[in-house]
Amino acid sequence: MARSSYYYHKKRSQLTDKYEEVKILIKEIYHYHKGRYGYRRITLEINKRGLVINHKTILRLMRKLGLKSLIRIKKYKSYKGQIGEIAPNIFQRNFKTTKPNTKWATDITEFKVFGNKLYLSPIIDLYNGEIVSYELSERPNFEQVVKMLKKSFKKVPNQANIILHSDQGWQYQMKQYQRLLKEKGITQSMSRKGNCLDNAIIENFFGILKSELFYLNKYISIIQLKKEIKEYIKYYNTERIKLNLNGMSPVEYRALYYQ
Repeated sequence: MARSSYYYHKKRSQLTDKYEEVKILIKEIYHYHKGRYGYRRITLEINKRGLVINHKTILRLMRKLGLKSLIRIKKYKSYKGQIGEIAPNIFQRNFKTTKPNTKWATDITEFKVFGNKLYLSPIIDLYNGEIVSYELSERPNFEQVVKMLKKSFKKVPNQANIILHSDQGWQYQMKQYQRLLKEKGITQSMSRKGNCLDNAIIENFFGILKSELFYLNKYISIIQLKKEIKEYIKYYNTERIKLNLNGMSPVEYRALYYQ
C-alpha cells in the first residue's frame, strides 16, 4: 500500500459519523410511530426538537437505514341503489373550512380477520382531520350509524350550522338518519353516485388507518383489532402530526384555533 493511502485510510477510520445522533433520532421516531411516518413527518419531528435538518438529508439517511413508510388500499362499498331520499352534493369537493365543526364527513370501511368482519363508521372534521366520533360493529347495521351520530351530537350544540357529507350508502338514505340530522340542525350532503373523490377526505383517512395499522400487523381476532383501532384513533387525533396542519396533530391544531 502506498504511504499516502495508508494515512488517508487511517485518518478516515478515526472520523466519527456526523449524522450518528440524527440516525438514532430517526430510528427512535420511526419505531415510536410504528413505521407510520415518512421522511417529511420525521423531518418535522426532528425540527420540533430543535435540530434543523433538510428533508432531503433525512430521506437519504432513511434509505441508508432501510426505513420507509407504507401504502394504502381501497374500501368497503355501502351503495345498494336508491332506497330513500338523496341529498344534494353541497361540498362539490370544496373540503376547506376556516373553523372547526362546520364541515364533517362520514363513511364506513370494512376489515377482515380470518373470515370475520369488522366495520368502522367514523365522522371526520374537515377543518383539522380530527375523528369527532366513531363506532365499531361486526355488522354494517343502521344501529352503528345512529350510535356514532349520537356520540358526535354530544360535542356540539343544537343548530351548530354543520354540513355532514357522505356517499349514497343505504344508511344515509334512511328517514331516521335524516330526521336525526334535521333535529340537530345539521345539513345533509351526499357524493354523486360512484364518485369516491367527492368524499376524498375520509377515504384518505381510511387509507392511512389501513396502511399504518391494519396492513402492518397480523390479527388473530376481531377483539384484538377493535382494541388496536381504538388506540390508533386516539393516537391519530392527539399525536400523529399532519403536514397540512403545520406539523401539528389534529387536536393541537384545533386548540390553536381556540387560543
